[in-house]
Parts: sequence; C-alpha cells; structure tokens
Amino acid sequence: MATFVLVHGSFHGAWCWSKLVPELEALGHRAVAVDLPGQGDDTTPAAEATLDMNVARVVEAIEKEAEPVVLVGHSFGGATITQTAEQVPERIALLVYLTAFIPRNGESVNDIMRSPFWPAEKGARSIRRSEDGHTVSVAPEAVRERFYHDCSEEDLALCLERIRPQPFTPRDTPVRTTPERFGQVPRAYIYCTDDRSLLPRVQEEIVARMPCEKVVSLPTSHSPFLSAPAELASALSELGR
Repeated sequence: MATFVLVHGSFHGAWCWSKLVPELEALGHRAVAVDLPGQGDDTTPAAEATLDMNVARVVEAIEKEAEPVVLVGHSFGGATITQTAEQVPERIALLVYLTAFIPRNGESVNDIMRSPFWPAEKGARSIRRSEDGHTVSVAPEAVRERFYHDCSEEDLALCLERIRPQPFTPRDTPVRTTPERFGQVPRAYIYCTDDRSLLPRVQEEIVARMPCEKVVSLPTSHSPFLSAPAELASALSELGR
C-alpha cells in the first residue's frame, strides 16, 4: 500500500485532512498531513514564511518515510509539491494535484491568477491583502461559497474557527523546475467539478498547460476532504496503485 503526504492549500492547515486520513488508513494506506509555515498550528510569523520553507517542511516529512510517497497538494499546495518534486524527485512516486495550481517553471500562483483564462472578477471581491502586505485573507461572508458550499454545518463551523490568513510571499514566488527532475515525476490531477473557488474551466486550463498522466473527477466543492472524504480516499487509493 501507499504512503500519502498531504499538503494543504491557502488559509488551511493539517487539520483540514482530519476526515480523509482515517479513510485512507481504512483502505490500508499510511497518511501524513503537514502544517506549512505560518498556517494551521505552526507559529512561524507570516512575514517570514517563504516557498522554500514550505518545501523544507514537506521534505522533512517525506524523508521520514522508508519508501517514495504519493505527494498530494490541494489548491495553493500544488505550488509547494511542484517545487518539492524538483528538490527530491527520487523520494516521490506520484504527484497528485487536488483541484490545485500547477505553476510552470518561472511562474508563481499569483502569476496564474493574472493569466488571461483567470476570471477577471474571481477573488477580487473576496480575497483581501493585509495593510502590511504580509498576508491575504478571505472575506468572512465569502468563505462558505468559495470553499464549503457542500459541507455540513458542523464542518463549516470548524473551518470558520481554524482558517487563518495566508502568507503572501509563497504565493508570489515563482517555482524553479527542470525536465530532468520535476519533469520525471509522474503527475495526476483530481478535478472538482462543482468547485466555486478554482473553477472547473480554470482547472482544465491548468492541466492543458501542464498535462498530467492520470486525470479523475469528483462532483464536489473545493473541499472534498470534508464533503466527500470516502470518495476522495477511493480516488487517491486508485491513483496510488
């Protein structure tokens, strides 16, 4: 069976995988979730957090495992796993992008959000940068619609308590990848076809620009780890074979 290392997206932390981990374990897998610097329960000041620090955190988790892992990145986590694969390609059996960004060499997540295919109005009303410029956050009234519209009231309440502002610098830092390292790691993509944050047509454009060998779909919001953990675990298990 596979070992999955789970990398959260913006505003979240390792806590967001709490329903998925037992589902993967029930299928016989091992699952490890990490907090990126300045997110979840990590206390790194947002002004100090960098993409390189994200990668170091993930590499630390990977190197504790005996065998190459299936590295899963959700949303912004796609940038982190992309740069991680450039650093330790031999330690990764498969990259799985869960409704996630896949930056090309020299491109940041913010660059993708400035691309012609990104909806002009998307995020403008709900994503706000702090006055000091160190973080971005989601307007409280937009949280459910963007991330959790198919989640339970209980899960929504938990998320509203746990989400945090996202350090800005990692989002604005280009990845640096090569065909010889990142390019040799197999990639898979999980589309979320009812996603109201990373819209389905944007996901399709991302994959068109950075093709993946395997592609599957889930009929969920941006947060299938909460709304459909068993279905997500099944998809990941199949991809990880």
